[in-house]
Amino acid sequence: MLSSFISSFIALALSCVVMGLGWVLSKRAISDREKSSPFECGFDPIKSARLPFSLRFFLLAIIFLIFDVEIVLLFPILVSMTSSFSFSVVVSLFIFLLILILGLFHEWNEGSLDWAQ
Repeated sequence: MLSSFISSFIALALSCVVMGLGWVLSKRAISDREKSSPFECGFDPIKSARLPFSLRFFLLAIIFLIFDVEIVLLFPILVSMTSSFSFSVVVSLFIFLLILILGLFHEWNEGSLDWAQ
């Protein structure tokens, strides 16, 4: 009981010290913002960072995530096929791959994979 109270007090004190240190350092960083900002060949680094982004890069990131999830879903099936070969597993694997290939052709026909027009 006493050791949990002491460890809780140490954790609270340490978090307060880190929070206070961060507050003091942030005040210093705000006052030295001009000096610490990088010089970017005439660009104003103090302007808003809310610049429009390319939708193509967003679509590429989404496609990359989809194919990563695909690999995560395919890997256990392939590992299980080395130990025991089942016809139902093979059929479900081919159905899954067929759905993914149809999705890839749909993205291709839609133009999501074209960089230059």
